[in-house]
Amino acid sequence: MIRSLIASAAIAAVAGIAPAAALTPDQFRAIAAKVFGPVVAAHDIPGLAVGATIDGETFFYTAGEAVRATHAPVTVRTIFELGSVSKLFNVALAALAEERGLLSLGDSVSNHRPALSGSAFDAITLLNLATHTTGGLPLQVPDSVGDAGAPLTAYLRTFQPTGDPNASRSYSNVSIGLLGQITAERFGQPYPELARERLFEPLGLASTFIKVPAEAADRYAFGYTKDANRPVRVNPGVLDAEAYGVKSSVEDMTRFLAAHLGTVEVPDEISAALARTRTGVFETQPFVQDLVWEQYPWPVDAERLKAGNSSAMALTVQPVRRLDPPLAPASKGVFLNKTGGTGGFGSYVALVPGEKLGIVVLANRNTPNEVRAEATRQLIEAIEAALPD
Repeated sequence: MIRSLIASAAIAAVAGIAPAAALTPDQFRAIAAKVFGPVVAAHDIPGLAVGATIDGETFFYTAGEAVRATHAPVTVRTIFELGSVSKLFNVALAALAEERGLLSLGDSVSNHRPALSGSAFDAITLLNLATHTTGGLPLQVPDSVGDAGAPLTAYLRTFQPTGDPNASRSYSNVSIGLLGQITAERFGQPYPELARERLFEPLGLASTFIKVPAEAADRYAFGYTKDANRPVRVNPGVLDAEAYGVKSSVEDMTRFLAAHLGTVEVPDEISAALARTRTGVFETQPFVQDLVWEQYPWPVDAERLKAGNSSAMALTVQPVRRLDPPLAPASKGVFLNKTGGTGGFGSYVALVPGEKLGIVVLANRNTPNEVRAEATRQLIEAIEAALPD
């Protein structure tokens, strides 16, 4: 796979995207409507927002209703639940803490959580937490763990990896939630406050929150369940803020991707932290695991993308190979993505750094990950086709 990542850089130079100035807002809306219209119909998605940043230009497409009961339309400022896309902020904060010398991602977990000394976390690092390579931590915090304090610590002390943490990947809210806890402790701030003051505000994300304030409540969409079409919002849970608790708008998330691409001005230390999250650390069958980001060769193969966004990658332990040295953040030849969802919302973000391209998809219905990924791949192809050679 490493060879294909390198080789695809040459391909990307040929299959490049023309300057965004050649694309009009009306063209983008028409393309997005054509690609996502069948997805909306097939899954009865109440409301959808799609954003693109292309070479520093932004484009938006919105459709449907944020709240069915009131028929409130989706706008670029409608607030959606991000689910696991929230994890991208978590690892950015950890990388920022490393930039400031508050921690090293190579530190053992027990180095920062003394109560776990003598447990499996002596050999599990913060980088393992950031890459889902812990030897088998589960997807969800067990129901028996009542809160993120002593009960969580007691549970973690009993954790026994099923294998070498550096040889297996198990996608986990527990691991990333623990990383967020430790980062917040090193900064000396509660996690929601930390995210707001160190990332959301410096990045200019005015509609991004962990707890939506009263003044923005009228822009907060309802999600809708797949079974009974019931309006829902995310329930509180152990490690929720750190693992899946961010809410945001398509306008803000498109800016977040532009910050990753370097096409909007952000503080240098945040830019460095964002780049750190795009470091390739472990190789899985379909992709390279960065810090939460999942990295593929660009142009991305449809079947490979489908495999990487399958339920198996989220629900079962997968073998990995540690990359030594890690892959530096790539400027060409790669495609990065992350999915997210809650009971009533589905989100997807994708980056093609070599083309200065980012795509955001937010919906108030949780559709299968591979559906969002494939629609986004088709959107990028359609954008390319619409642009002059």
